[in-house]
Amino acid sequence: MPKRASVPYITAMPSKKKPQPRMLFASPDGEIYDHPDLLLMCRRGEEFGLPRPDEITPLPPESEFFMLPGRHAMGYNQETGQAEVMEELAVAAFASPGHTLTGISAYEADDDAPVLPLLSYGAIGYANGKFWVCAKKVDEDKRQVFTHIPPDRIEAGAHQLIRELSDNRLVKHLAGCALTSGCPAARNLALGRFECPLPTSKTCNAECVGCISLQPEDSGFPSPQCRISFTPTVDEIVQIMRRHESRERRPIFSFGQGCEGEPLLEAELICDAVKTYRADGGTGTVNVNTNGSRTQVMPALKIAGVNSIRVSLNSARKGPYEAYYRPKGYSFDDVYESIAKAHDVGLFISLNLLYFPGVTDTEEEFDALVDLGERCTFDFVQLRNLNLDPELYLNLMKPFGHSPCMGFMNFKKRLKKALPWIEYGYFNPFIG
Repeated sequence: MPKRASVPYITAMPSKKKPQPRMLFASPDGEIYDHPDLLLMCRRGEEFGLPRPDEITPLPPESEFFMLPGRHAMGYNQETGQAEVMEELAVAAFASPGHTLTGISAYEADDDAPVLPLLSYGAIGYANGKFWVCAKKVDEDKRQVFTHIPPDRIEAGAHQLIRELSDNRLVKHLAGCALTSGCPAARNLALGRFECPLPTSKTCNAECVGCISLQPEDSGFPSPQCRISFTPTVDEIVQIMRRHESRERRPIFSFGQGCEGEPLLEAELICDAVKTYRADGGTGTVNVNTNGSRTQVMPALKIAGVNSIRVSLNSARKGPYEAYYRPKGYSFDDVYESIAKAHDVGLFISLNLLYFPGVTDTEEEFDALVDLGERCTFDFVQLRNLNLDPELYLNLMKPFGHSPCMGFMNFKKRLKKALPWIEYGYFNPFIG
């Protein structure tokens, strides 16, 4: 295990609290080992350091390991007080849904390292017979836990959907997602539980760097989902809503999925479908996951019977937001106005805050988020991970400047103190 270099940056001394996880690294054949001496390090923005003791957790079920090509493992040497970079490759973890990363994998990248796929890359180590990941659980909801559900039950449910609604194109699309891509929302639809996905829009008015349904050929990474290629009818949408309501006692219906563009571009269709569903006594939460680009449709959504919206943000600052979302035909000012209008008409508002350690939890981002909450009043913050190659995102954010980070737990506590009415989670909540 030869050392490539010894680098002097380290932002925290080892804690006397246990555990102190050891660094993991990968051999050329993909085997993963824990280092006998070097401790786990993590990265928060441009800072490298040891994990904060209150910001690690045993690796949760249904998480995944990754070996990072072209990126060399970095660990902390307690004897020298230095970070050391190894020849062997770095390892990262994708924490299962409901967990937010507090630190990303620490590594040194080769100049020709390939761009990483659209995932999040948590720092992971080993101690006391367990793997430990830099992440915290933010939601107790089990809607994306499939550990004890046999795959053949999901497959049978998807085929049953197709048999019952054989002429419904949206059913065929979603059943295909459950059977091929393993989409958690589509799998839940097949099982008749929790949240029902309702993709509607084949176009978008943004070109998000981390879009999961459409990537240009020169992006360096593929989109993991296929964007819907048709516009469903009101009947196709309502048929699925009624069937799901018949099986789930507390149904949640969500327009705006990973396999589509911006749902508010089909606001009229959504309103017509929801009105039809509600007219027959349809119950549950009807939610729209959106970029918040079309302020003018908020009253119509409320009148139609939509309960809530979830607005996605990587930042509450104009510059970082527009650098990531690359809006076409709208601006961040429109997003601000949409949140304010949604509050005015009585919609429940969640922020889908795409959290990135060392960027989201800096003073600049915190102050902007508090200002957004005070001016526009959102209700709920979904602390989701920003899925993108860390180097790509950090380079994207460089022009906007960020001070040292406060850490995930401090960020949560301070935001709750500043905006005491908000609640935290990971998934769309059920709203009465």
